[in-house]
Amino acid sequence: MAPPLTTRALCAAARLGVPRSPRSAPATAPRGASPLPAAGSGARQELPPPPPPPPWGAERDPPPAVDFGDTREAFRSKSSAELLRGLVVLGLCAVGPLVEHNRELLRLCQRVLGRALFERLMKMTFYGQFVAGEDQEAIRPLIRRNRAFGVGAVLDYSVEEDLSAEEAERQELESCTSAAEKEMGGAEQREKQYRAHPGFGDRRGGVISARTYFYADEAKCDQHMETFLRCIDASSGSSEDGFSAIKLTALGRPQFLLQFSEVLVKWRRFFHQMAAEQGQAGRAALEMRLEAEKLREALANLGIATKAETQRWFTGENVGISGTVDLLDWNSLIDSRTKLSKLLLVPNMQTGQLEPLLSRFTEEEDLQMKRMLQRMDVLAKRATEAGVRLMVDAEQSYFQPAISRLTLEMQRRFNRDRAIIFNTYQCYLKEAYDNVTVDVELSRREGWHFGTKLVRGAYMDQERERAAQIGYEDPINPTYEKTNEMYHRCLDYILEEIKHSRKANVMVASHNEDTVKFTLRRMMELGIHPSEKKVYFGQLLGMCDQITFPLAPRCSCAAQDGGNKEASV
Repeated sequence: MAPPLTTRALCAAARLGVPRSPRSAPATAPRGASPLPAAGSGARQELPPPPPPPPWGAERDPPPAVDFGDTREAFRSKSSAELLRGLVVLGLCAVGPLVEHNRELLRLCQRVLGRALFERLMKMTFYGQFVAGEDQEAIRPLIRRNRAFGVGAVLDYSVEEDLSAEEAERQELESCTSAAEKEMGGAEQREKQYRAHPGFGDRRGGVISARTYFYADEAKCDQHMETFLRCIDASSGSSEDGFSAIKLTALGRPQFLLQFSEVLVKWRRFFHQMAAEQGQAGRAALEMRLEAEKLREALANLGIATKAETQRWFTGENVGISGTVDLLDWNSLIDSRTKLSKLLLVPNMQTGQLEPLLSRFTEEEDLQMKRMLQRMDVLAKRATEAGVRLMVDAEQSYFQPAISRLTLEMQRRFNRDRAIIFNTYQCYLKEAYDNVTVDVELSRREGWHFGTKLVRGAYMDQERERAAQIGYEDPINPTYEKTNEMYHRCLDYILEEIKHSRKANVMVASHNEDTVKFTLRRMMELGIHPSEKKVYFGQLLGMCDQITFPLAPRCSCAAQDGGNKEASV
């Protein structure tokens, strides 16, 4: 039985519809799992650059030119019936009122037509256009056919629970508020951006093609983990060298993502404030360097450590050998002082002391946070064993600092020999370039493989409305042009890293033809050959075939599936 069509399908998100499990998994830590360790102060590694690859046309033939205007190449994988269906469906998706009220219209259609006829109609139209199938067997024919045309697969789970807006908001406010705040108040003391607000609890509003999860209980999170495991297995069994996507809000209580994000932002803000006091305001993140002696004094005044302790941190093989401390040194220092149970201590610049973000952390909350880390661990291990790349999707900006940091920890553990874990960077965010450059530099120093998916972003309308109504700075770039500029800047930096070390991989997740052309041109200029499989292009299933399929002849591998489609270059 097919899962019900959701908003994401009507909004043109191509996903794998895996049926829900009939039983909930027990709300216990997965067997054999271990929590992700706190990040260490990874020693810098100055590795000699690998020999440059031979230029195109020397030992390797150049790939064929791409003609995005070649409609015969773009649609030769489709039957006439599929082309007609695509024309009808995409035409309907362009009707604003239909998209805006799709949830109500779908419920009405189901009542009028009955479940069986409704499901048949959906499979003939929207579901058939944007969803590859309900399980591993159902998606196999489409994956096999697309692979014959050189297009690969990214599997993603798409079914959303049919929650009312009121129930979604209730669950969100409940799961984003700590026990201490419920009992004694004090949530208003936290930063506005990093706490739950009535009116913005239903995170589905104003979101383009992104699956939304709401926390119900630990058993539901275990169920989501099992679903992601099935997607990983399906990707391994159906698509060579495939991808599978997950979301961290599906794996644990979102309260921890909010709190951890606030902690990370406050520590980074503290670093930037100290840099400004040393006359370095306005510099790029990696260009800021604090004088170690002044930093020792500041840390001693905050009670973080004595001068004797900081003397040991900033000498020998640890950080600050040059007499200065950059942002990565700072992060390593904080990591080395942070235990899971003390994760929520933040500096207060007004009082000059370290203060807890919360008055207390219950034993159950501590267990819930550990279970989230354990579920991530289980998924990463399964992906590694199956040879599947695991992409951690980006989410709202108030969750994202924590999501990125936890993903980074998985990369440090599992990306030693190849890029298994991929982080996602949203280039509509003002801080996107700083985030990319800092993480790439960390991968250089520690010697692991950097893997990333670059997107423009799916939450712009929601993010801007929330910032304006609640009263904090809009995290989104002011214009579409600025977002394009940010995307190309981040992409170019990663392509340069691929040229330099061959230890980076990037998925260009974009439906923008100019961005794809920019990437191909820069690959040619930098000598990054398609046979290296360092660059991938990803589009949603059923969308932009005129970009995906013409890319395939210059790829050594590719495919489409019940989730996204990707062409690896």
